[in-house]
Amino acid sequence: MQQPAKDDGLDKFRRYRTNQRQKGMRLLRVWVPDPHHPGFRDEARRQAALLRGASEEREALDFITAIADLDDETAG
Repeated sequence: MQQPAKDDGLDKFRRYRTNQRQKGMRLLRVWVPDPHHPGFRDEARRQAALLRGASEEREALDFITAIADLDDETAG
């Protein structure tokens, strides 16, 4: 059976945020590129071409691989 909403003047999202803060969490809002926006694909390709072969690319790929390996270990 569903519990009635608390009559504390807060909507459920404010209660959720309050509970998360009490747990030591912090809300972070970030604007990210929209992959559906016109030009996104061209810009992604342009940036990928700039990185291709750069040391930063290898570093990022090594990091992603290491994280993926950790995920595989915890999944099984």
